[in-house]
Amino acid sequence: MGNTSNAVGSAVTPVTVAELPGLNTLGISMARIDFAPQGINPPHTHPRATELLTIMEGRILVGFVTSNPENRLITKVLQKGDVFVFPEGLIHFQKNVGNGYAVAIAALSSQNPGVITIANAVFGSNPDITADILAKAFQVDVNVVYQIQSKF
Repeated sequence: MGNTSNAVGSAVTPVTVAELPGLNTLGISMARIDFAPQGINPPHTHPRATELLTIMEGRILVGFVTSNPENRLITKVLQKGDVFVFPEGLIHFQKNVGNGYAVAIAALSSQNPGVITIANAVFGSNPDITADILAKAFQVDVNVVYQIQSKF
């Protein structure tokens, strides 16, 4: 089991071409996702892969957001044995909504799917995206942006 003692309560253990060179040219990779109770795998996207998620243990709320201009949220609560597909490039997330720990296995359609965690990319970029841009984009006070950026 991965170490879920962190701010989001989850651990992702990837198996991509970086960890397993034998995947080179095969067009596949996997990840194990461990969740503490109420843990999340924060909103993220895979720019080069569709993800097929299989629930091994627990109850997990999954969701993704369709593209502009609709931006429709699609969600479902999955249980052991259920499978869900996240289309390539769309923002998606998971949350453990059960009482105990949960485990899922993700299969991805690329040996190097990439991952962009939305909050980390927006609020933890290096160098920072200027606070005035983020304040305007999120329609919040610039001090809210500074407060969020300080966590990343």
